[in-house]
Amino acid sequence: MAQGRQFNNSTKTLKRNFSEHTQSSSYAKRQKLLKHKASLPIASVEKRLVEEVQKHDTLIIVGETGSGKTTQLPQFLYNAGFCGNGKLVGITQPRRVGTVSVAKRVAEECGVALGEKVGYSIRFEDVTSTSTRIKYMTDGLLLREALLDPYLSRYAVIIVDEVHERTVHTDVLLGLLKNVQNARSKSVNNDQQLEKESADQCLGFLKRCQRRSPLKLIIMSASLDARIFSQYFGGAKAVHIQGRQFPVDMFYTYHPPQYYLDASLTAILQIHLEEDPGDILIFLTGQEEIESLEKLVKDSLKQLPENNKKLIVVPIFSSLPSERQMRVFVPAPPGFRKVILATNIAETSVTIPGIKYVVDPGFVKARFYDPNKRLESLIVIPISKAQALQRSGRAGRDGPGKCFCLYPENEFEKLEESPKPEIKRCNLSNIILQLKALGVDDVVGFGFIEKPSRQSFVKSLEELILLGALTDEFKLSNPVGRQMACLPLDPIYSKALILSSEFNCLEEMLIAVSMLSVKSIFFTPSEKLEEVRTVNKCFESPEGDHLTLVNVYRASNEILEKWSGDSGLRTENHYKIFRKWCKKHFIDSRSLRHAHDIHSQLRRNVEQMGLRIASCGDDLLQFRRCLAASFFCNVALKQPDGIYRTLANDPMNELAVHIHPSSSIQGKPECVVFDELVETSKKYIRHTTMIDYLWLAELAPQRYALENQV
Repeated sequence: MAQGRQFNNSTKTLKRNFSEHTQSSSYAKRQKLLKHKASLPIASVEKRLVEEVQKHDTLIIVGETGSGKTTQLPQFLYNAGFCGNGKLVGITQPRRVGTVSVAKRVAEECGVALGEKVGYSIRFEDVTSTSTRIKYMTDGLLLREALLDPYLSRYAVIIVDEVHERTVHTDVLLGLLKNVQNARSKSVNNDQQLEKESADQCLGFLKRCQRRSPLKLIIMSASLDARIFSQYFGGAKAVHIQGRQFPVDMFYTYHPPQYYLDASLTAILQIHLEEDPGDILIFLTGQEEIESLEKLVKDSLKQLPENNKKLIVVPIFSSLPSERQMRVFVPAPPGFRKVILATNIAETSVTIPGIKYVVDPGFVKARFYDPNKRLESLIVIPISKAQALQRSGRAGRDGPGKCFCLYPENEFEKLEESPKPEIKRCNLSNIILQLKALGVDDVVGFGFIEKPSRQSFVKSLEELILLGALTDEFKLSNPVGRQMACLPLDPIYSKALILSSEFNCLEEMLIAVSMLSVKSIFFTPSEKLEEVRTVNKCFESPEGDHLTLVNVYRASNEILEKWSGDSGLRTENHYKIFRKWCKKHFIDSRSLRHAHDIHSQLRRNVEQMGLRIASCGDDLLQFRRCLAASFFCNVALKQPDGIYRTLANDPMNELAVHIHPSSSIQGKPECVVFDELVETSKKYIRHTTMIDYLWLAELAPQRYALENQV
């Protein structure tokens, strides 16, 4: 008994010591965070910024990378009382990863659990509560919120961050917020006058309301030509904040290199052999370049003396499995240096500590959409000045740094000020549908900062009419168009879910759409192509990739259900088994788990819409017929020479295309539907499934007439 008491006392002592250690560690971390906050350039102008926001309904803030604007300004506004009466400060970001990481950081600085005072919302994921007052979200998410609350009445202040990236959602959001600001500032005693004004503002839904508090709007960027946005918002004031915390020395080449990958290799080795300790970050255009340079660096290291081989190569790109992406944050062992090979994901979305040297070849891969051919091209183009400044700023976060630009200094002066706005190079169908749902009838006349081409509007409107989302008079159709607008998906996916209820395969379509809504499920290292294909034979469907995705999802669901048992509760241990299974099959576990979350969310959406959820089981004929009825705009027909040709209203816009090498489809079926058409080295159709050509006249008569069948 005495020994038992002694054991219990020892246990209590251990628990107390552990608790004291945890509290001490937490206190030390908190003190470090507070010290870092106080050292940020923005800390010295807190009072001035708050006063400017109080004086002006619209304010433009330009603060270079490292100034602390994204994390600190929302806290300043909260502390100044802008969140009274339950109001929120909302901050939009162009990317999901940036939204989540910044929200986590600010929650840590505030000493609160994420989802309480500080939270975030992204598509299919909401980590907020009734106590949330500082809310980070993607710009697209705030657009969708406006469907339910046209005045965005919960928000006292909205901060639109990273405006220089000019994403399509950011541009549309700025136009919408300009209208909401005007509407909230109006007295509504005269309903007739308000109705006239709201029509002038392209907001037909703003007719009857009470007087509302003005909306404070802050436009924020690391590098921005403030004049454009100042003029757009009627002469809004611009404030500049001191930039990066540490100086960055810039170095340029005398002449443009003929092959920038070779020049990149030379720069990496030169820095490694001649410069002081510190990690290297190099910007490349995609996975293929990154894997090529990774091999070149590793081969070169083998030829160096033993004491010069202490260089660790770490890649990061969007389709890399998340656990491998996290390696960039792990410090190099003592005496070693890291070289991080990254896409533009590292420009703004991810901040990697320890970077002292940046190598910038000056190129980026961008998407351009041809509305006539419905072709999306991935093209390598020169970066803009804004992107160049963002990249160099990565070297000055932790101390003085150096940026090695692999182009002459006079070439920098020739670069565009900012990237070409996405709204001028993307498919507008989704945006038009959202604007229609918001009550904007005249989408062409909407107040865009820079208006897309008329051809882009025409082709997107034609597509929405074919899908049944709009009437021939360009009005939102009822109920299909309104149902499509309620789903947080591209119009073609929304239509597929609605139709699949009639084809008794909504369960399978939910799976397919969920899997297509995340980044690539499969991770295929270039050196293991055959191994990946062999391992994943068990999932592959010879009839097409949509069926393969259904097979992968079903198999992963069986793993989770097997280990969670009858209770259905899934613990972290279950997901550990899930991750192990994914690794074995070269599947990105985070992407697949995200697909499961999306599936759950979409299932709730369609249940609320009253759609009947049924499964076609192993007989996937109805599923393929439903794909034909939904993806009828994306059809390719095999020609006598074996090459596929897309089908278009105008034969001049039909394209010769190839099924992507990653497809599981076997042989060369006569006719296929596809998810996307992308041009890289060739024009490829991705995510293809075979269909019967004769189905088209039956299932999509609005697009294919019987007399055209051969």
